Amino acid sequence: MDTTARLLRLLSLLQAPRDWSGAELAERLDVTTRTVRRDVERLRDLGYPVRASRGTAGYRLDAGAALPPLLLEDDEAVAVAVGLRTAAGGSVAGIEEASLRALAKLEQVLPARLRHRVGTLHAATARVETSGPRVDPDVLVAIADACRRHESLRFDYTSPRGGATTRCAQPHRLVNFVRHWYLVAWDTDRDDWRSFRVDRLVLRTPNGPRFTPREPPDGDAATYLAHRLSSRAWPVRATVTLHEPAATAADRVWPGMGVVEPVDSRTCLLHLGADTARDLAWMITSVDVDFSLTNGPPALVDALRAHAERCARAVRRSW
Repeated sequence: MDTTARLLRLLSLLQAPRDWSGAELAERLDVTTRTVRRDVERLRDLGYPVRASRGTAGYRLDAGAALPPLLLEDDEAVAVAVGLRTAAGGSVAGIEEASLRALAKLEQVLPARLRHRVGTLHAATARVETSGPRVDPDVLVAIADACRRHESLRFDYTSPRGGATTRCAQPHRLVNFVRHWYLVAWDTDRDDWRSFRVDRLVLRTPNGPRFTPREPPDGDAATYLAHRLSSRAWPVRATVTLHEPAATAADRVWPGMGVVEPVDSRTCLLHLGADTARDLAWMITSVDVDFSLTNGPPALVDALRAHAERCARAVRRSW
């Protein structure tokens, strides 16, 4: 391996998020540790901020003032290209043009074999255009920074049911769910966890005081939000026991329909909600799994019975 090729290989290794010992790098490059030290100095001379840890002689590529060339493996390059093309139709305002510019730069330097793979995938893929609210990336960054710093947020919030209010909350996580961005936070005024649509809030500055983070319900913010959107926010709610393992039943539950909770190796719980008991009956039976009604209103029992009788009549007429 010539010096240029070796330097490129060394740069590729150093871009991994870990410390490399001189011995490890020497083994990977099939050279001596002395050659590794010389090659590291060459990279530094080229402007790459290679940091050496004291004591362990570990090396890592730190962030610098300029963006260095990225060396990507084949699967990494394809993944980035697909991700950029997908982001171009995403829910963050103003990101489309930046994504397409970055994609054009990446495709320009891709080897022919990878450019062909990415082009083939793009040519064979069709997007269904869906409308949805766009959020300002600066707002997302501001909320994320408050989450990281554990700083309270004050914002004006417009709810379809509650109207316009001014809220104070301790932000926990941003969650992207079915083309919407949500903030999961502890609402200090209501002394409880809440979720807020980011496109419906307007931040007030400055941020509020720092706070001690709390553990969200249901284990994590994404699960809490899924529970809230799938059942808690609906006027009619129910829980059914599905006689099938959670891993297989979950494939039949679409996003926003309900939340699957494992019970044992043979059963799981499905928590879901809807506007009416009739809608719930249709949703439950659409999963196409044997089930038992664990918790629900009497109207759901009537709706399930009516659904069963309707199906039975259809079978009798057919035969």
